[in-house]
Amino acid sequence: MKYDTYIFDLDGTLLDTLQDLAAAVNYAMRQKGYPVRTTDEVRGFIGNGIGKLIERSVPEGTDTENYLETLDIFRDYYLEHIADKTVPYDGIEETVAELKKRGCKIAVVSNKADEAARKVVFDYFGGDLFDMVLGKLDRFPSKPEPDSVIFVADSLGAQKSRCVYVGDSDVDIMTARNAGLPCIAVTWGNRDRASLEKLSPEFIAEKPSDILSLTE
Repeated sequence: MKYDTYIFDLDGTLLDTLQDLAAAVNYAMRQKGYPVRTTDEVRGFIGNGIGKLIERSVPEGTDTENYLETLDIFRDYYLEHIADKTVPYDGIEETVAELKKRGCKIAVVSNKADEAARKVVFDYFGGDLFDMVLGKLDRFPSKPEPDSVIFVADSLGAQKSRCVYVGDSDVDIMTARNAGLPCIAVTWGNRDRASLEKLSPEFIAEKPSDILSLTE
C-alpha cells in the first residue's frame, strides 16, 4: 500500500456523533434560557472542539461567565449522554480492521475532549483496533494546528511520506496540510463534497472502502 500509517479524525469520520452533540448543545441552551439550535446549525459548528462549538452556539454577545457556565453544562450532560444515538458509520469498522490486518498503524487525533474521545473509541471499537487515541489536551493546540498529529505520527514511528490523515471537514484538510501530510477527505460526515473540493484535498472518499482503494 502507498501508506502504512493512517491517522483518523473522530466525529464525522469514524462516528456519527451529530445527534448526541446537538442534544447536548440544546440541553445547555435551554438550561441557560438561550434559543436552541437546529441540527444543521450544530453540524456547521463542529470541527474545532467543544469550546468553539459552544462559542458558536450561544447568542452573540454572551459574556465570558455565561459562556463558561454553558460550556460546563454542555460538558457534564454530553459525558452522560455521549452514546445515546452515536453510531459508527456503515463500513468504517471493517475498513479500519482491514488496514490493521494489512499491517498498517492506525490512530485517532480529535479535537474532542481527550476523555470523551477515548471513551467512545473504546466503547465502539474496543481497545485493540487503534494503536493510539489522542483527544484535545491542554498541551497541544487544537486542530488545524498540526502539533497533535505530528506528535502521534512521531510516536508511531511513521515516515511522513507513508502517513495520511483522514477527516471530514475543512479543519481536517488544513490540519493535514499544516502537518505536511496528504488528506483523505470523507463525504459521509459533517461537510458535503462541494465544500471539501474547494480546499483540494489529495483524495476524496465517498464510502469507507474508498480509503482502501484510493491508497493501494
